[in-house]
Amino acid sequence: MNFRDVRMIPCLLASCALVVVGALGVRADEYLSGIQWSEPKVVTPGKTPGAPPSDAVVLFDGKDLSQWVGAENWKVVDGTMLAGKGDIRSKAEFGDCQLHLEFATPKEVKGKGQGRGNSGLFFMDRYELQILDSYNNKTYFDGQCGAIYKQHPPLVNASRGPGEWQTYDVIWMAPRFQDGKLVRPAFITVLHNGVLIQNHFQLQGDTPYHRPPKYEPHPAKGPIRLQWHGNPVRFRNIWVREIRELEKRRVHEPKIVKH
Repeated sequence: MNFRDVRMIPCLLASCALVVVGALGVRADEYLSGIQWSEPKVVTPGKTPGAPPSDAVVLFDGKDLSQWVGAENWKVVDGTMLAGKGDIRSKAEFGDCQLHLEFATPKEVKGKGQGRGNSGLFFMDRYELQILDSYNNKTYFDGQCGAIYKQHPPLVNASRGPGEWQTYDVIWMAPRFQDGKLVRPAFITVLHNGVLIQNHFQLQGDTPYHRPPKYEPHPAKGPIRLQWHGNPVRFRNIWVREIRELEKRRVHEPKIVKH
């Protein structure tokens, strides 16, 4: 018997033990949580990366701006949404959600810092995830692309160059209010071009420029807002999925049963 054969002895013994246990009909104990879950519904994923799944609310598919309010000065150009004067808001409103959005800052570089490719993605009309041309463009870190504006910089700068298409994939957990008081803050997770840049960050409140953040009671759902900040930023392929917890009920206390 060589050294390799010796090393195989524990594996062979374990295999023999499993055969014996199976033959005797002996099985390990089983833990039962006592929770009865509703069945997860079937969702068909998008056919290509970034395509909306079957349960998504599509806010822009390259055809028109019918899902938005205040878009009189925004245009559809070659299947993309071109920012114009004034912010726009989605007609649909969302609380907890998953959002996919693609954007491109202007190919022709003009200005610097906050004056270069500036826009913003707002959840519930008040919590901003910054959009900016941050490719070789220094500005304050909690205001660069991927920042929760004036609260938290992105963990890394994953920006592509001017004019290149970029993606945001966001998990948004809305704040909860009860009797006018905050009972759970908002949380956000963001992937920028497939790179994690915000890791379940707890927001301190809204995201204004001129004062500290704060929470003020508001409805459980609100619109998605895209900001006009004077730069012709383009958008495409925008969709949102509402996040709903599975229903459950306890049918018995947790226990271990023998088979």
